[in-house]
Amino acid sequence: MIAALLDDGLRRAKNDPEIGSWVAQRMHLQWTDAGDWLAQLDKIHQPDVIYLDPMYPHRQKSALVKKDMRLFRRAVGDDMDAEKLLQIAKQRCQQRVVVKRPIHAPPLSNDKPDAQISTKNTRFDLYFSKN
Repeated sequence: MIAALLDDGLRRAKNDPEIGSWVAQRMHLQWTDAGDWLAQLDKIHQPDVIYLDPMYPHRQKSALVKKDMRLFRRAVGDDMDAEKLLQIAKQRCQQRVVVKRPIHAPPLSNDKPDAQISTKNTRFDLYFSKN
């Protein structure tokens, strides 16, 4: 379901008169499991940067998450393999892995990041390549 939504968005972006040619030259969608895809890459084809945006952990607040995100979570479920994907990404990136997290959430798999960039509600944990 997520791949279909991404494919639709990518197709519409490619048709945009302002950014379409840039998107068509630089972006493509792999219809496969990200961990499997990264694991099979040889060194020359490994990405410089890998950006992970796993499903946020369940909130303890009484206020509901926005309706569209509640429906999205209900449709795709929890992100059960995010910790495993982080480990594969760290092994397969050339420069760094960036993980989007809620500002007060622990790091993914309690793996201390090398650096962090924080905004009001979101944090980006940076893991620099050891390769």
